[in-house]
Amino acid sequence: MNVLSNPTQKPKSLQARIVAGSVVLLSGSSLVAALNFGYNIVIARFLGPEDYGHASALYTILLLVSSVTFSFQMITAKVVAQQGSAESKSAAYRTLHRSSWSLGLFVGLLIVVFRQGITNYLHLPGTFLTVLLAIGATFYVPLGTRRGWVQGAYSFRALASNLVLEAAVRLVGSLVAVLLGFGVTGVIAVNAAAMGIAWFAIFPKLSHSSTHPLGWRYAMRETSTALVFFSGQMLINNADIVLVKHFFTATDAGLYAAVAMVGRVMFALAAAIMNGMFPVIAGARHEDRRSLSLIATSLLLVLAVGSSLALTLRFLPPSVWTAFFGGGFVILGPHGLPYLLSLKAVVTTVFSLSMIVIAYEMAYKIANTSWIQLGFSLAVVAGIYRYHSSLREVLLVQLVLMSLMLLCVGIPFLFDALHNAAGIDQSGARPVRLLRRVSEDEVISEFLRSDFDHGAYRDYHASLRSLVETPNLEDPQECAKRRALLFVRHFSLWKELPPETEWYEAEIRESDLEHVRVFPRAQWLRFARGRFAITEVTELMRRRQPPNGDPFLEKIASIRTRLTKEDRIPGSVLLIGISESAPMTIIDGNHRFVAAVLEGRVQHLRFLCGLSPRMTRCCWYRTNLLTLSRYGKNLLQHLIYRPETELELLVQNSARPDKELERLVQNSG
Repeated sequence: MNVLSNPTQKPKSLQARIVAGSVVLLSGSSLVAALNFGYNIVIARFLGPEDYGHASALYTILLLVSSVTFSFQMITAKVVAQQGSAESKSAAYRTLHRSSWSLGLFVGLLIVVFRQGITNYLHLPGTFLTVLLAIGATFYVPLGTRRGWVQGAYSFRALASNLVLEAAVRLVGSLVAVLLGFGVTGVIAVNAAAMGIAWFAIFPKLSHSSTHPLGWRYAMRETSTALVFFSGQMLINNADIVLVKHFFTATDAGLYAAVAMVGRVMFALAAAIMNGMFPVIAGARHEDRRSLSLIATSLLLVLAVGSSLALTLRFLPPSVWTAFFGGGFVILGPHGLPYLLSLKAVVTTVFSLSMIVIAYEMAYKIANTSWIQLGFSLAVVAGIYRYHSSLREVLLVQLVLMSLMLLCVGIPFLFDALHNAAGIDQSGARPVRLLRRVSEDEVISEFLRSDFDHGAYRDYHASLRSLVETPNLEDPQECAKRRALLFVRHFSLWKELPPETEWYEAEIRESDLEHVRVFPRAQWLRFARGRFAITEVTELMRRRQPPNGDPFLEKIASIRTRLTKEDRIPGSVLLIGISESAPMTIIDGNHRFVAAVLEGRVQHLRFLCGLSPRMTRCCWYRTNLLTLSRYGKNLLQHLIYRPETELELLVQNSARPDKELERLVQNSG
């Protein structure tokens, strides 16, 4: 994906892309929702409320397992899409698929071991149903990596087809099973079979490769974030069904399962809107993300769908539901099925609004708000345990807690968005023009190349010079060594940069130099005297000519001499900022940049620019008491880290790519 194909793209066009993507995904999700609705009607009419409650409770357990499935799908899609070759894509998929099978087998075994406890808690007629559930769960977890492969390869039609296939097998198979007299056992067996059939239906075409492109820290960070996000989602959407099955009669549990079906339909539609928004926001420029109209588009779509569904359900007569589900699905009194169905739609709509906010942030950074969602999911469980005198009370508990969660994630997001929007330079000037995305490994390589002659690297000049001067960016072992080598001198600097920083090769025009600042440290503090804009620094330089024995000025004079003789100075200048429209700070290459400005040869330099909306938390970009205290805290956290030791181990083991080397390469990522 080339996010720079249209550098003048406006938020309005992004809105159009979000709407278009959401409409396409809503269409596919609507078909799946229709098949699931048909499935629920079939098993409700043929099984009755009691057995329908059994089937729904067991399927809900499977949906709780889906938090692991969706986590593997998200990470597989992201990692596969990021790899540059078919070999590295295949290697990433194989690693994740093996891990998912291991976890799937563990989950299945865990269900079998605790089958009696699950059976007793849910008041099921026998443990064999739980064993069938375990088989389905075993296939369901690795199914996530297969769908992630398809999604990461941008085969969205194949992904949609697989989702429809699963829903169709559940519907047709369940209908055949109940007509043949297998009852709830046949329905659960079909659900387990649907997972297996969906897994076998995807055939990844893999290349032969022994490379291992994933870093352990990167994989753990991404997986844990996704797992927290989806665990909270699945608990909020499904824990109520399990608890109602435990606390209420089998008939009431069956009635509530019909009510919860509406919540699942609403959530599926909201998830389609979220999936349409996610890649657009992930690929948008930083300043475009700050336009509140983008997230407002998705929020309004969710609100429109949810409101329409809630109003429709509220005014449909109860006879409609008895016609669909059968005569046993009747609740007398003012809080009958239309009321409960409408209330469930409202609850899910409020929750979906929070989900959109969290996913919006996850599209471009590690969103800590996913932990808030997980906390509220546990509060839902505790709330229903405390208040469950009626089905209405169960829903009201969820409505109160989901409203509080929306306030908790929505208000800070709104405040932060307005604050960041106010801090952007609105003058129209752009200090840099982005040319292309570059990897962090390439940036580290360039940083190290320009700094390798420093005395801190004296012990490595003979043994590792070729690693620095002729880098192979496709070799994960080499990249791990260069990272450790850079950290010998610059660990504290690099670790202050936000982890979601995106790097670009950029171009700087001389007309926008006033928006670029030198790095306020060391000799620059002495020389600049608080005036760090590069235009003011260069003016001070002109006044201080000639150098008169000052090593600092002599170094710049030497670079100026080279610029008059060479077309390009080797090494890149590294800058950081919030966005391409906000001020930039140089973190490496101050001397080269100042010398080029003095000679009028800025175009002779190569620029790499790191952008993050959270760059204001970095003391190198914005120095204040808050950022300095954060820097001090990070120094204490990394006090025992020794990059020299890690580098020595990497170099010693590079000749034998064994388990220890693989671990070190992963940890360095």
